[in-house]
Amino acid sequence: MTARIVLDAMGGDQAPGEVVAGALMAAGGLGVELILVGKAEVIREELSGTREVRGLRIVDARDVIEMDEHATDAIRSKPDSSINVGLRLVKAGEADAFVTAGNTGATMAGALLTLGRIRGIGRPALATVFQTGQGGQTIYLDVGANADCRPIHLVQFAYMGAAYIERMFGIQRPRVALLSIGEEATKGNQLVLEVHEELAKSRLNFIGNVEGKDLARGAAEVIVMDGFTGNVVLKTVEGIADLLFDEVRRAVELTPWNRAAGLILYSELRKTKRRLDYAEYGGAQLLGVNGTTVIAHGRSNARAIFNAIRAARDGVQNGVVSVIEEIAREVPARRKAGEEAAPDEE
Repeated sequence: MTARIVLDAMGGDQAPGEVVAGALMAAGGLGVELILVGKAEVIREELSGTREVRGLRIVDARDVIEMDEHATDAIRSKPDSSINVGLRLVKAGEADAFVTAGNTGATMAGALLTLGRIRGIGRPALATVFQTGQGGQTIYLDVGANADCRPIHLVQFAYMGAAYIERMFGIQRPRVALLSIGEEATKGNQLVLEVHEELAKSRLNFIGNVEGKDLARGAAEVIVMDGFTGNVVLKTVEGIADLLFDEVRRAVELTPWNRAAGLILYSELRKTKRRLDYAEYGGAQLLGVNGTTVIAHGRSNARAIFNAIRAARDGVQNGVVSVIEEIAREVPARRKAGEEAAPDEE
């Protein structure tokens, strides 16, 4: 199956140049059909001088949602934006997935309005996969879609994350953990305490709480958190990675002896960098909406765009949306007696 991927050519701090460059890399190396959405004349200018690429076409979109615009207002007021046009192509069945490095909030709002939620899922979650020190994979969710969550939302995130890891990596009965300030079941805020109680009664392979120090150690294949915490975690990891490699580079350049040692360790340092570099994991998939949607980092370069397209392709070919639809039938959906449903759960 050849995945048809819509790419927002206008999204991101380095668009359209790096986005188009990443698209050309993907067209040649991933076996996908690509639809570049954005201002057609700008995209053609970026493509000028390159040979014609099979499986790549352009769809014009006259508006651009900037990174600092209010998400819902921009989605509603700019129906011809590259984000809206791209999502409509997925909704119409003309494409299998949408990828953007543009405004995260606008993409999430657009996905909810255009693609809709999978029935039974209260809130979608942004999920990103990191390699662990043991060579395995851990999915973190939510990493930014929902700053405020109810316990049932985190329970549903756990089910979606487990289903994703099972399908994408073939890991049976993945370990599910809850991020908290202590390993004990009694540690955490009220949200964490209630989620712990619910997950402990679930059919999932729930191993309890993990702390921040456990995130990169492969303590679990699925680590659940609210979107506020998850976004802080994600950006902290990025910041530490940048600091670490800046310091290593500075140290290597101090003396000839250090430079010689750096050359010896170069291959191992590259492996470590790939584990921590945002450009390697490409982007976060929005789980819980009716269509594969990958949101890449706003400062994505061509390599990050390439990897975001790869993540979208793999999600399509592994039928992630169908898997989430299946598990949504059995995911807990109850609320406490007397608790009103949120507008997005009606």
